[in-house]
Amino acid sequence: MKLRIAVGVISAIAVALVIGIPTGIIETLWYTRMTPVLWWNYPVWVTSSALTGALIATYVRQPATMGRSTQGGKTFVGSMLSLFAVGCPICNKLVVMALGVSGALTWFAPAQPFLAAGSLGLLAYALRARRRSALACRVPVQEPVS
Repeated sequence: MKLRIAVGVISAIAVALVIGIPTGIIETLWYTRMTPVLWWNYPVWVTSSALTGALIATYVRQPATMGRSTQGGKTFVGSMLSLFAVGCPICNKLVVMALGVSGALTWFAPAQPFLAAGSLGLLAYALRARRRSALACRVPVQEPVS
């Protein structure tokens, strides 16, 4: 149990850095955000990092049980949606390439709260599904009979 908590906390911090540094939520010398960080970016960033850390912690095996190993990529997709949701709309080269700068501000920026909601919903669903399957499908590991 302690190992799972440690893995979850370390993973949440790592995800927070992976999302926070390139999106400019964490100010660094490497990157300057061109639009201000909005008030809702911080709770989405923290919540998605915590949910992803908790999800990663569920993949740490307990020695006495076995369970399902994946959730079909929901963790990765949910975390990537968080990255797009809290990022600077005109700093994202993919968005600017697809929509242009004015399209990024006119169309993508207003859609970011919906991306955030989808991201958090997907991460919460994946965590709930992982917990439910881990509790319902515990299979004791037995020593091989010689």
